[in-house]
Amino acid sequence: MKDSEFVRGEKVPMTKEEVRTIVLDRLNLAQATTFVDVGAGTGSVALEAAIRYPNLQVMAIEKNPAALTLIETNRQRLGCQNVDVIAAEAPCALAKQVNAIFVGGSGGNLTEIIDWSLAHLSLGGSLVLNFILLDNVTTALNYLKTCRVTDLQCTQLQISQLTTLGSGYYFKPNNPTFIISCMKEAPHACAI
Repeated sequence: MKDSEFVRGEKVPMTKEEVRTIVLDRLNLAQATTFVDVGAGTGSVALEAAIRYPNLQVMAIEKNPAALTLIETNRQRLGCQNVDVIAAEAPCALAKQVNAIFVGGSGGNLTEIIDWSLAHLSLGGSLVLNFILLDNVTTALNYLKTCRVTDLQCTQLQISQLTTLGSGYYFKPNNPTFIISCMKEAPHACAI
């Protein structure tokens, strides 16, 4: 989906189109029945997943009131009836095991959210996290290495868009984005 298909708001983050493509691939949603988007921002990941996989039950968790309004606006505009918007801060109550979790924002609770995610993922479930801050990448990688996960990967993306400048063009860069992904290997336990 194009970024332009989403209503955006000031100071509400959105996972960009090229990043969403890789995130959705790493989430392995083709056979999934349940998916959670933590720190959903505008809801771009949750809503694109819901559109691509109409039988998928999607939960978008977000604490920011402005972002919650945007998610609901985008959900209605795009007709995504299979998305439940949850006004909460993760880690929060979640009544079931799920097949995939995406963490787009951690609000300073990164290791707690990783623990919560792994506790709520079914065996073989996918966990994908996005970061722009190197400190968060290092923290997440070091922590996940102590957990019972498999296929731990980290990719850095640097995307630039062709933009006009006077009568010419240049590539305007976006922030580098780091995508960490893994799968739950066994009942959750981290060594730290």
